[in-house]
Amino acid sequence: MAVDSEQSSVSLPVSGLVIAVASSFINGSTFVLQKKGILRSRDRGGSYLTDVVWWGGTLAMIVGQIGNFLAYNVAPAVIVTPLGALGVLFGAVLASWILKEHLNILGKLGCVLCCCGSVMLIIHAPKAEAVTSRLELEERLSDPVFVMYALLVLLLLLVLIVWIAPAHGSSNIMVYVAICSLLGSFTVPSSKGLGLVARDAFGDEPSSSRALALFLGLLCTLAVSVLIQFFFINKALECFSSNMFEAIYYVTFTSTVILASALLFREWTALTVTDGLAMLCALTTVCVGVVLLRISQEAVVTWKKKTD
Repeated sequence: MAVDSEQSSVSLPVSGLVIAVASSFINGSTFVLQKKGILRSRDRGGSYLTDVVWWGGTLAMIVGQIGNFLAYNVAPAVIVTPLGALGVLFGAVLASWILKEHLNILGKLGCVLCCCGSVMLIIHAPKAEAVTSRLELEERLSDPVFVMYALLVLLLLLVLIVWIAPAHGSSNIMVYVAICSLLGSFTVPSSKGLGLVARDAFGDEPSSSRALALFLGLLCTLAVSVLIQFFFINKALECFSSNMFEAIYYVTFTSTVILASALLFREWTALTVTDGLAMLCALTTVCVGVVLLRISQEAVVTWKKKTD
């Protein structure tokens, strides 16, 4: 029995990593295919809803989201989330091939710094405690700190969607990025919660009705969050480069997932001084990478031979 339990504890994270890597590559192609479909429909003067390439990107997004859902339920989020950097790099390669988008040396350095900083941030972030029962999940979801954070995120989303996005969304990429990233505070906890609550929701125990209600609530939260993300991702791709959007979106989404996970699972209480300094350095690296990505879209880099 000890050998069997040991094998299962090893096989589950490995399977989660494999699923996460595959879904990262699929998600990396999503933005590129959708951007290509938008450009094709714009040239024809029609709607991108009738373009087959755009629907291919949409199908890739659905498959990638299903992969993420499976990965988050068989492996810790602090392991799965950093693998999204593979999608950023894969998307950059596809964009240069399919969309002919060129990143100069500043953009490439910014992309690398964004990925490295995000991975460092997650590695040194407080590790999540295992939640093994529905009652533990309910207790942590009702924690006042997490409730206040969720209400603050909802308020920010309301302000961004209703007032800021119509006025500045098409001119400032951070508006759409902020909306999609803040929704990550709900998508990842909902994905992990669904896998945990499903066992009680469809069981024969007396508490199954309460578990079913929680399951439906998490499912609705996940569905609404994904649909809003889907809408604003396409709005962003209509106005901005897919390379820049994907890299910045990965960084901000990862940061919000770490924050929501830390509050929900109370990870911040176990943060050491060493990890705190490492997270500060990682955040600085991420900020520098974002600045380089923004500058690369307007700056022209030339190489001149030094002369005496």
